[in-house]
Amino acid sequence: MKALILVGGYGTRLRPLTLSCPKPLIEFANKPMIVHQMEALRGAGVTEVVLAINYQPEVMMGFIREWEEKLGMKIVCSQEKEPMGTAGPLALARDILDDGSGSPFFVLNSDVICSYPLKEMLAVHRARDAEATLLVTRVEDPSKYGVVVMDEYGKVERFVEKPKEFVGDKINAGIYVCSPSVLDRISLRPTSIEREVFPHVAADNRLYAHTLNGFWMDIGQPKDYLRGLHLYLDHLRTYCPQNLGKGPHLSGNVLVADSAKIGSDCVIGSNVSISENCQIGNGVRLSNCVIMSGVKIRDHTKIENCIIGWHSQIGAWSRLEGFCVLGEDVQCKDELHLNGAIVLPHKEIKENVSQPAIIL
Repeated sequence: MKALILVGGYGTRLRPLTLSCPKPLIEFANKPMIVHQMEALRGAGVTEVVLAINYQPEVMMGFIREWEEKLGMKIVCSQEKEPMGTAGPLALARDILDDGSGSPFFVLNSDVICSYPLKEMLAVHRARDAEATLLVTRVEDPSKYGVVVMDEYGKVERFVEKPKEFVGDKINAGIYVCSPSVLDRISLRPTSIEREVFPHVAADNRLYAHTLNGFWMDIGQPKDYLRGLHLYLDHLRTYCPQNLGKGPHLSGNVLVADSAKIGSDCVIGSNVSISENCQIGNGVRLSNCVIMSGVKIRDHTKIENCIIGWHSQIGAWSRLEGFCVLGEDVQCKDELHLNGAIVLPHKEIKENVSQPAIIL
């Protein structure tokens, strides 16, 4: 089987992290976001993945060289000369996705992290003889989203954008199974699969939905990224507890890379990931945060609800909170308070940032 991942463009919602690295390659739970999807695809029988890209292709090629062998999958790039939306990339990669066998293929948005019920989706798709099957997830307030209206058998009847009256509580989760015939509906131009393709498939009674029972989050912006980590670590606690860190200084759900070094008298957790080659000083407090590879945190510092980018250094006796996002190689002096600071890469912070601000 084959799959296409919509890698997308500039990742502006996750800046300053995406100034150093394409969004799909940003670490999530200590590995690139896109690797979580590829591992799930491999488990569903996918052997070849197409990355639809239009930003930093040379970086993506480096990723392919590193991960193709690790994952045991063929990975190819389909480069867009202009942004092609969510359907145009399928037309661009048609010769790869449709190999003449009639086999369906997966399509995924790279921002999505979830429990990936891909085998179940594929079974529903084949059992219903669908042209396309989309994953849907329940939400508490459907008025903020486009709602998928479906019958008791999962056949999609229509889409309602931000309904003012209740019509359902299931929304598009950004993962699809498509039969090759859907490619005949897509022209080679910027096109939306959600708005310009799926409504026609539904009108022909060939569009079905599979409801996700596990967790789901679009992690394309910092608060959702941290919320997604919380949900992912909860999932690990239930299904793969052996993957979580253990130790007297760890509290709740924590991921710690083997090469990370943690000092004495620390309290780490809950909902924390610490990546490769990090150095955590003595007496440090970490909660609801992401510490990316190569970060150094000096003694007695407290970090809560923050993302610390690669190779940054946080001084001793500091406090970071309020959804700070530090880009790559940010250097913070000792005894600083940062609240909601968004700091671009390679900056040195010498003064407090007590109110949310962007440090250019």
